[in-house]
Amino acid sequence: MMTLSSISRFMSSSVGLKSHKFSILRFSSASDGEIVYNRLQENGGNIEQTLSSINVHLDSKCVSQVLKRCYPSQSQMGLRFFIWAGLHSSYRHSYFMYSQACELCEIKLNPSVIFDVLEAYRIEGRVVSLKAFKVVFNLCKEAKLADEALRVLRKIPDFGLRPDTTVYNVVIRLFCDKGNMNVAERLVKEMGLVDLLPDLITYVVMINGFCKVGRLDDACGLFKVMKGHGCLPNAVVYSALLDGFCRSENMERALELLTEMEKEGGDCSPNVVTYTSVIQKLCDKGRSKEALVILDRMEACGCAPSRVTVSILIKSFCVEDQVEEAYKLIDRVVVGRSVTYSDCYSSLVVSLARGRKPEEAEKVLRMMLDSGLKPNSLACSIMLKKVCLEGRVIDGFCLFDELEKMECLSSIDSDTYSILLVGLCEQRHLLEAAKLARLMLNKGIKLKAPYVDSIAEILKKSGDEELVKHVSRIAF
Repeated sequence: MMTLSSISRFMSSSVGLKSHKFSILRFSSASDGEIVYNRLQENGGNIEQTLSSINVHLDSKCVSQVLKRCYPSQSQMGLRFFIWAGLHSSYRHSYFMYSQACELCEIKLNPSVIFDVLEAYRIEGRVVSLKAFKVVFNLCKEAKLADEALRVLRKIPDFGLRPDTTVYNVVIRLFCDKGNMNVAERLVKEMGLVDLLPDLITYVVMINGFCKVGRLDDACGLFKVMKGHGCLPNAVVYSALLDGFCRSENMERALELLTEMEKEGGDCSPNVVTYTSVIQKLCDKGRSKEALVILDRMEACGCAPSRVTVSILIKSFCVEDQVEEAYKLIDRVVVGRSVTYSDCYSSLVVSLARGRKPEEAEKVLRMMLDSGLKPNSLACSIMLKKVCLEGRVIDGFCLFDELEKMECLSSIDSDTYSILLVGLCEQRHLLEAAKLARLMLNKGIKLKAPYVDSIAEILKKSGDEELVKHVSRIAF
């Protein structure tokens, strides 16, 4: 039988083609994809012309159905359909659809399918629009294919087109994300050679990229250049640079930049994310008193702290064994109404429990329940597991029952249920175990596989054979 100690170990048209009027005839979504796919099968030689002659309601379900039917043997046809759909005036691909297209067309594993499609367009003499290319670039972006995106960029002139700043930004971002700032720099310079000007997005991406690879001098230099080019920085640009200073441990420079943002005001004013980033880094370095000063500045600028901001500070106080300061902080920030006592005390429970102060954490949780405050799911899970792993399974069950009545357990993971159930069974609290097992069945909670056999064996002694059968059926 699995013991609590073992559980503890276990836990630790164109495609730019000419614009065709598209009449909409509403069929059921389930049939639209089939209609498109079947017509493509019948007239596979002229895909875009076939598509333009079909009357269907184009939506994400239809697009998804066609892609799934084309996968995996007809990826090129599926990709051509996807590009065509992305050009339609009444439909726009979502981020999810780009992700699904990358998966079903296996673009990351087989990026050559992109170039097969472009080559097919060239051979067929298709008129391809820049918008069609942008669909392709978004696929490269989703699949994180920097080199392939650059190859696609080089093919644009072959179709009599000229890339714009948006296209360059996608490719530049991919190389920045990859950490290849040399290529990114060359692309920015290339933009000037083709009479394109970097925009705010270009500068933000480049500054972020320089900061990520530790080239802060280059990031600062570009920050000055953009001002000289009449592209005024905003809070996003400032925050990118400030985040770079924080990551490089240059907190003095980060604080200077924060002051500059506050003085600039307007679009440059620091927001909650900016302040929280600085507070996080100061707390990471054990400088919680300085972090509190930043909180003062934050509130003075009319920027209310978020749950994340407060949680960071509470955790820092607990790490530094300044729990009283955490209580003072909670009373202070709740007055501003941007966070609640439930949010704050839940964070305190988690921080104390993780900081090896389980008794204090349990006291805070008990105080919350007595005051009618609902702890969040994370606080509930952590405390239930700790109580059970200490061998206090009846206390754990009573706590569980109380939290259940307060409707605090909506997001509790199956590990918590499994640990509590195995503890009850192990200590032969069969009535409580049966009650918990039935609740799990009613909620559709899956029992962790390692526990099933031992739990079922013990539950047989409860005399509830039907329950034993159900428990066996809900194993992972």
